[in-house]
Amino acid sequence: MNIIIVLISISLTIALIFLGVFYWNLKSGQYEDTYTPSVRMLFDDKPKASSSTDKKA
Repeated sequence: MNIIIVLISISLTIALIFLGVFYWNLKSGQYEDTYTPSVRMLFDDKPKASSSTDKKA
């Protein structure tokens, strides 16, 4: 019966730690930009400048 109390206290401690980390991320601005990641894949990457040494005849 004592093990149930230990397991519940450990799980509540872990849950509070995750909640604290999530709240800290919210306050630090981790989730402010929600638009850019969703449209980033729609833009083409800029082509790399090719030099004359890359092309060998």
